[in-house]
Amino acid sequence: QVQPVESGGGSVQAGGSLKLSCVVSRWIFSSLSMAWFRQVSGKEREGVAAINRDGSTYYTESVKDRFTISRGNAGDTLYLQMNSLNPQDTAMYYCAAAAYDISPHIRPTDFEYWGRGTQVTVSS
Repeated sequence: QVQPVESGGGSVQAGGSLKLSCVVSRWIFSSLSMAWFRQVSGKEREGVAAINRDGSTYYTESVKDRFTISRGNAGDTLYLQMNSLNPQDTAMYYCAAAAYDISPHIRPTDFEYWGRGTQVTVSS
């Protein structure tokens, strides 16, 4: 059963940091490609960062050098470290998983399994 569960969202001032977590069953975690998406009400879901099964990582341009996606050593948790946050990062953040290698374009249609999201709010 693949059911991502996100946590770690919250409110922070511009320039601050947050770390999101996403837990998936450890028995299959290493066989999944994982990603973080975000969505603002009324807008399309945007791919933020992804990590392939071989460990290669991809980022959307607006978060490069600020966000880092990683897999935890415990073997069941995906992280998104977000630094230098700005109000444009405010969104609902979703964790997603795919049972195959994914492209660098981080497209929502490439992912089969989705969490329910965690809200990130950045104030100026």
